[in-house]
Amino acid sequence: MPELRKNIITREWVVIATERSKRPDDFSVKKEIIKTKEEQNLEKSKCPFCPGNEHMTPPEILAYKSKNNFKGWQIRVIPNKFPALSPAGELSHNSVGIYDILNGIGVHEVIIETPEHYNDIISLSNSQMEELVSAYFERYNQLKNKFNLEHIIIFRNHGDRAGTSLLHPHSQLIATPVMPKEFWYEVEGASIYYEYEERCPYCHLLEFEDQDGERKIAENDSFIAIAFFASRYPFETWILPRIHNASFSQISMKEGNDLALILQDVLKRFYNCLGDPSYNLTLHSLLKPEKQAEAYHWHFKIIPRLTTPAGFELGTGMFINVSAPEEAAKFLRESKTEVVLT
Repeated sequence: MPELRKNIITREWVVIATERSKRPDDFSVKKEIIKTKEEQNLEKSKCPFCPGNEHMTPPEILAYKSKNNFKGWQIRVIPNKFPALSPAGELSHNSVGIYDILNGIGVHEVIIETPEHYNDIISLSNSQMEELVSAYFERYNQLKNKFNLEHIIIFRNHGDRAGTSLLHPHSQLIATPVMPKEFWYEVEGASIYYEYEERCPYCHLLEFEDQDGERKIAENDSFIAIAFFASRYPFETWILPRIHNASFSQISMKEGNDLALILQDVLKRFYNCLGDPSYNLTLHSLLKPEKQAEAYHWHFKIIPRLTTPAGFELGTGMFINVSAPEEAAKFLRESKTEVVLT
């Protein structure tokens, strides 16, 4: 029997289509054909993110230098060459008849995660992952009080189905002068839940999921990763900090290091279970936590792109998930976390 499940934060309904359910291993995707050495060298020579090609990008905003090569870099942060929004100018509001317009003030940056073109985030060392999270944290905090911003998202697109345009491992940051609708639903839903229950809904679900264990995927001292009860997508995973905090900008060094470990842990499980699927990794955090500090709880979401929303989803906003979160969590939980890249 199919189930309708309610998201306790946004109050949206999701269909868990158990009768159309696929086995977890039915989602495994084929890995790409390995390129020849000559093809790899040609690709790297044209890649703007590879060492030696720094002239192909705007000047770096931030760089972490390599410990093994004092002239080299480990992580670079650069302005996006073709930005969705630009920091140039002043924010202004206009209208065209009944329609509102803001000029496109904002920030769009690229975080180049490694100098190695064919490395993946799952092959980075613990210290490299910690530096990546540190770069996320540093750029988030440097931008949070600039340009009259209302929202900052850090995200990672991996694979063709997730929207990757360049293979070289990288994340992106976009800061906007308005709060996006999807995030607004989360914030308003959390505020309403807090008003009636007098507690943060994320803390409430974290406590329940930690005790129940059926949808738990991985955990460490600071974080828990779960397959969300009302997941819109197969294998949708949430990574939540155990300690309540509304903003990513306020995490401790210990939390940052633990975040690096659990992010990589979950992505390794995806790789081993699903055959290196396309996915989107997104940060959900309040830029101005003083407004809803008690109600909201920052977190990361990872959405493997295993299915495509169609007419029903686009017409209703109600998603059909053909993989029960409990089965997905069990499959990932029992997976090994050692990865051999091919």
